[in-house]
Amino acid sequence: MTTKGADHEQVRRLVLRGTSGAVTRCRDFTAAALAEWGWLPAETPEIRERAEDVLLLVSEVVTNACLHAGGPQELVLRHAGGRLRMEVSDASPEHPHAQAHRSPALPGGHGLMVLDRLSGAWGSEAKPNLARGKVVWVEVTRPPGPASLRARRDRRRPSPL
Repeated sequence: MTTKGADHEQVRRLVLRGTSGAVTRCRDFTAAALAEWGWLPAETPEIRERAEDVLLLVSEVVTNACLHAGGPQELVLRHAGGRLRMEVSDASPEHPHAQAHRSPALPGGHGLMVLDRLSGAWGSEAKPNLARGKVVWVEVTRPPGPASLRARRDRRRPSPL
């Protein structure tokens, strides 16, 4: 774990080079991190849905690395202030791009649409320091829990005085 700055960013890393079962390992690793960071067990249905989205997003990005980039090298999870950033690195310099329009009824080829629909933002960038390959990243924000929802409701109520 790494802690940085005023918002105490927490970082978890899973090295994947040459391992099998990458998708399952990454989902399990992410679920454990979500539990440590208080996303699971979920306090509300919204948080539960977002945690399930996170697991699906990790599966999608890791699967894409397996199918199109020679396999993932590392999964990095960065958590700070209710924001989660997932990064999957691989050795391919080719960045993800949408395929030609496909029928939703056909299997495969819908991964980037899933990223668009479920994430707050996503993208890819070249690895730093001229290293070969890229990092595909996805960001999501944790919905507010019951305590913050109550606080927001209380702020909206007129004062009894």
